[in-house]
Amino acid sequence: MQPRRDIEIYLAHLPSELRDIVFELRDTIAAIAPTATEAIHRHGFSYYHAERGGPVSAGICQINLQPDHIQLAFIHGAFLPDPKGLLRGERLAKRYVKIASFDQAPWDDLQNLIIASANFDPRSIA
Repeated sequence: MQPRRDIEIYLAHLPSELRDIVFELRDTIAAIAPTATEAIHRHGFSYYHAERGGPVSAGICQINLQPDHIQLAFIHGAFLPDPKGLLRGERLAKRYVKIASFDQAPWDDLQNLIIASANFDPRSIA
């Protein structure tokens, strides 16, 4: 994971509530997949298992920054269990959850999606 101070600088333009969501998601991802690689990109962050491949073939999730919300995206989201129906999206496999409020975020359900994604092997669908 990138140093927190670097992330704080990168997120300085976001409202504090959205920054709090990002830091909570990063902490959750780090707890679930401590060896995950974190990559900063133009729209946020990608997390993946570098020993298995890159951000697509070994992707765990992405944190995408939007002006009024945070989007937690899963490149293989269509294949994840989603009993609460949180995942949205029309792309072939990518799905996302829109998080607009820290207090109203379904943290336990988000954690379960991250766990499922961290354990998902896309080769299982080939």
